[in-house]
Amino acid sequence: MTRSPVLKWFALVLVLALGYAGYRLGWSVIEPKIEARVAQIGLRPGQVAANGPLPGDVGLYAQELDCQQNIPTPGYYPSLNGAEISDSERSGLFPCASFLGSRDGPNTVYVWRSADDYPGISYINNRKPGELYLVGGEYPTFEDPNMAGPYVAKADAATGKQIWRTYLDNLNASGRWIGNANLNILDNGKIAFAWSNQIVLIDADSGQVLKHNSLPSGAAPTADVNYKHLTIAPDRTLILKDQTRPRGCKLQGTIAIIKCTAEGMKQPPSQLVAVDPDTLEVLHDIQMPEPATSPHIVTMFEGRIAIYVPMDTMVQRAFWDPATKKLSLDESWLIRPMQKGQSAATAPTVIGDWIAVQLNGIGSESVASSVVVAHQKDPRKTQIVFPFGELKKGEWSFAMPKNGADPENHMLYSADMGIGKVAGIKLDPASGEMKVVFVLDNMTTTFQPLFGPKDTRLLMLTQMKRNVPKEPVKAAFFTQNYTEQLTWRDAATGKLLAESDYFEPLTGNSLTPPGYGGRVYFPSAAGKGFYVLQAMPKPGLTSAR
Repeated sequence: MTRSPVLKWFALVLVLALGYAGYRLGWSVIEPKIEARVAQIGLRPGQVAANGPLPGDVGLYAQELDCQQNIPTPGYYPSLNGAEISDSERSGLFPCASFLGSRDGPNTVYVWRSADDYPGISYINNRKPGELYLVGGEYPTFEDPNMAGPYVAKADAATGKQIWRTYLDNLNASGRWIGNANLNILDNGKIAFAWSNQIVLIDADSGQVLKHNSLPSGAAPTADVNYKHLTIAPDRTLILKDQTRPRGCKLQGTIAIIKCTAEGMKQPPSQLVAVDPDTLEVLHDIQMPEPATSPHIVTMFEGRIAIYVPMDTMVQRAFWDPATKKLSLDESWLIRPMQKGQSAATAPTVIGDWIAVQLNGIGSESVASSVVVAHQKDPRKTQIVFPFGELKKGEWSFAMPKNGADPENHMLYSADMGIGKVAGIKLDPASGEMKVVFVLDNMTTTFQPLFGPKDTRLLMLTQMKRNVPKEPVKAAFFTQNYTEQLTWRDAATGKLLAESDYFEPLTGNSLTPPGYGGRVYFPSAAGKGFYVLQAMPKPGLTSAR
């Protein structure tokens, strides 16, 4: 071979080698970019903007925890969110929760999804900063109508990575009716958890079941009770009440009550039970006069532990006596707030000397929802307001959540998902008279939690958006054919301060609870786990907390 062809071959090999090296070097830069783009497909803008887990403002952790330590929480762990809905009164008020965004300028809502999936997730609580506790497996979805559960899990508060998960039942094997179940953390840091006619005590550090007992079903078949409603009295006694599934109903989930009563099936009366928080011994139980689908609340009245129980046609007070360890019904305090055509009252709300209830808890097609307040000393002293006016022909009123309340600012909040509105209502603490301050076009099935101190209080609302705008609300709700976002609003005026992207539907009748460092959690049984959200001023702005 002559010298010239050798040089040509050498040059060709060199060009190919350099080309390959360039390709490898270039691809090493391009490949991660492509992988990043692929990973972002299907993400919401808030997730793309966050691009990773959200720890919140870690500088606020100690401040928020200290704030909560200074608020009496008898029976509950003194955490930012140690109870299903903040306390035994289920007030929905979280005065130590922070807002990182701006009150007078545009905000961005950063979002990240939990690293692990929690099927059928419903409630989220925290104990110490960094800890997160969840309950799931008891909210049926279209993909999994008979899911295994319930379970309780512990997760990392920023990433959502599971630390432990303890399954407590499987309806496919046990045959029990599984409905929504509350999550509450006792003052000693343990978790008291009830479902069906069962109750357990769980070690919050390991997930180990420490104690177990069965609860009385009263007049209802054992397979038709669900002790969803668990609260902790100021003396630490657990006060529980069951929901009852209509006789003959075979559906799963709490929604079974709504669907089967609409078909004319009848519910047996509910049972009220007192349980020792350390041994889970049943101390006493009494049968309620009627079914009590909505949760009760526990508060103090004239030095006594008072329990306000909403039922099908009335709301009645009961007492728990720690000395005699007896429950009793108070025949002197009973109201019948429902007008003809209205349905069950939701859980009562304490606001000063008054007890407020929201009507149409399981819906009405003939009469609008109303809010009724009755004086704790004299139930004959009542006031009523219809915040959204009369129900128009063809409309459906469905006011599932209890009233939100801000006793310090004398405000009540009413949400009617059926007509797609939320109202802010001012209450006169002396007379109980109510005046509607604002009405929002806002469709939500969930509670109206309040974040922050008295003078800068925030109203947290979810907002549903139907995938088919003209689809009837009832059809969209029962088929979950909608998306949902979270909004931050001024609690005094309803003014919108920040709004997230739209996600899969929030778990029905659930809550968007606060996390340490200005975060908020959004559980979605229809999605994959939960979202962590954090509102911040848009770049270039500073926050006004």
